[in-house]
Amino acid sequence: TNTVEEPKVTVSSSKEEPESYGAEMTVTATAYTAYCAGCSGTTAYGIDLRANPNQKVIAVDPRVIPLGTRVWVEGYGEAIAGDTGGAIKGNKIDVFIPSHDNAIAWGVKEVKLRVIN
Repeated sequence: TNTVEEPKVTVSSSKEEPESYGAEMTVTATAYTAYCAGCSGTTAYGIDLRANPNQKVIAVDPRVIPLGTRVWVEGYGEAIAGDTGGAIKGNKIDVFIPSHDNAIAWGVKEVKLRVIN
């Protein structure tokens, strides 16, 4: 019998830790979507998430991570600190996930975050 080797699955490079990074911290990460009651879909930084649903954006406390900072988030990948939120204080972030079901599935988790230089 001929055995066909399955193609090797490679992990997307966006999920790998960047080689050049600055500060690392552990943060509590929740998820949000652009579609909720009262949501405009446009971030505090001016990114239209409804027009750019594949954009990786996190909501941050700008006193901890300034808006516009590029970051790598464990389990999420490279993103831009492009939004804020009333409940996002200190070492808490909210990752943008376009699908409501996927955002709910993300739940609440402790993840590593690194600032990309």
